[in-house]
Amino acid sequence: MNDSKHKLKSLRTKIISMGNAESGKSCIIKRFCEKRFVSKYLPTVGIDYGVTKADVKGKTLKVNIFDMSGNPFFYEVRNEFYRDTQAAILVYDVTNRTSFDSLDSWLSEMAQEMGRNQNISNTSFFLCANKVDLDKLRVVDSLEGQMWAEEKGFQYFEMSAASGQGIKELFDSIFSSLVDMHENGGTKVVTSTNVGFTKEQADAIIRIKNGRDNYEKLGIHYTATKEDINRAYRKLAVLLHPDKNVAPGSEDAFKLLVGARTALLKNK
Repeated sequence: MNDSKHKLKSLRTKIISMGNAESGKSCIIKRFCEKRFVSKYLPTVGIDYGVTKADVKGKTLKVNIFDMSGNPFFYEVRNEFYRDTQAAILVYDVTNRTSFDSLDSWLSEMAQEMGRNQNISNTSFFLCANKVDLDKLRVVDSLEGQMWAEEKGFQYFEMSAASGQGIKELFDSIFSSLVDMHENGGTKVVTSTNVGFTKEQADAIIRIKNGRDNYEKLGIHYTATKEDINRAYRKLAVLLHPDKNVAPGSEDAFKLLVGARTALLKNK
């Protein structure tokens, strides 16, 4: 065994999970480590800690996972555990918009605590949109999550601790990034997170999907003329045409757009 391989095999790595209470952080970790889902999992009190091993690229990592409570009451406890973090799992519940809207505050908290000893930019982040099995209750569109992750340079995963969807892919990516980091002298290796579509395209799809009526879908006032309708349609058609837009849901949004325009023109 050569020295570099021995050094890596004995290396301890640190992962933390963070996000609002009940977003499913503990269930994601338990699903990976124990291959099971606990539907009535008790909220984490302060910090939960676990150790696992991972064989990646012919090497073995000893991984320390710190599962931090999302309850504000435990801030003074968890703020001691941000230091020396190499990878962070940032979790939100797709059926709870508040958990998504709170992501920035979690990053701010971590940056504040790590800033005293470590640069947060050298931590690899993985954004997890959890509970996607509850599709009928979903209030945060996948495009919103992907665009938020894209803007931050984070990797994005759709997952369900209940079904196991996305769990393996998440941890495979985390462990691979840890190996790459240590082979790069402890510096994070930046990977491309380009989702292949723009925020303008994503916003248009979300608005059309969630529009309460055809006017709202096209983004026009109910007093709009035929010219206004056609102008709005042409602008959105350029953004949404399936031949030019690879964003998830673009084809369905384009069909809704065509239907909205047709319906409005019939009444003019």
